Amino acid sequence: MSAAADYRVRAMRDGDLGDFRALRDLAGAGFTSLALDDDTLARRLAVSAESFAADVRAPGRERYLLALEHIESGRVVGVAGVKACVGDTPPFFNFRVLQIAQASAAAQRRFDLEVLILVNEFTRCSEVGSLFVRKEHRAGGAGRLLAQARYMLIASARERFADTVVAELRGVVDADGRSPFWEHLGRHFFRMSFQEADRLSASTDNQFILDLMPKYPIYVDLLPDAARAVIGRCHAEGEPALRMLQAEGFRHDRVVDIFDAGPLVSCARDTIRTVRDSRACRLRIGDVSAAPRALIAAGAGAEFVCVSAASAAHEDEAIVSAATARALGVGDGAQILAWTADAA
Repeated sequence: MSAAADYRVRAMRDGDLGDFRALRDLAGAGFTSLALDDDTLARRLAVSAESFAADVRAPGRERYLLALEHIESGRVVGVAGVKACVGDTPPFFNFRVLQIAQASAAAQRRFDLEVLILVNEFTRCSEVGSLFVRKEHRAGGAGRLLAQARYMLIASARERFADTVVAELRGVVDADGRSPFWEHLGRHFFRMSFQEADRLSASTDNQFILDLMPKYPIYVDLLPDAARAVIGRCHAEGEPALRMLQAEGFRHDRVVDIFDAGPLVSCARDTIRTVRDSRACRLRIGDVSAAPRALIAAGAGAEFVCVSAASAAHEDEAIVSAATARALGVGDGAQILAWTADAA
């Protein structure tokens, strides 16, 4: 079984398109950020390369893609993304779940009802997402490495990212790609399948949502039980990702996806655990036989690389093995970013 030390996370590049397509095909229904045709996937890679190469002073329309690379085979077995800024173009629509009070003195009744309101309130936040790892590579901490590498990227260049970071999790979708929330709500207004809406959301400016989505509150009690039951729940395969987000400090504040009702979580950038507790230091090659696990990141822009490896902290240095230095592509004295598992 592979361990996290067998992998590195790096910026995606043009040569990764074949592996990127394979990941798209495996991700399945409801994974909106990977529900793309081949031409759009290729454009995503090009935009990512341009974003990593750009001289950025403030977050804008940059889109960064990270690859989880199995070092021995050289294959890309996972992908994750960070959007520097969302909500301007295209809009970032969600439902906020609000509780309203109903009362009548004459009827002697007082009770609360939940309603769904269409909002675009996370404008100009950064977003982490697109986290997907091939099933056979999910053991041993590789998925955790990929997830945390996004925060190491943010910590390495905070000026590129917004003060608030959000993440959307895939909602409940069955094996046939059917979303109970969509079937009982969205389909009535959009008159299209969940897959078609998912594809349009991933590949257009989302004007179709503004055109077709109801502008008035939707009373949750009017929805069938099957739809109500999945509001704020994530797909079973997304539960490990949700736990990792919660460990970083992300919290769900009653905002859900408009298509499948999956939860949206958010956190202030500088209080994300990995961002908060990472530190800049210099790398030194040495004995790490009794050292704890750490994340070590090196390089800027397209040269960004992050690994999970044993590392001992010593004053302003992080001591790592020669193998770890090779995986990072750096040598003694290199400027790096380090986060240790027991930092918090």
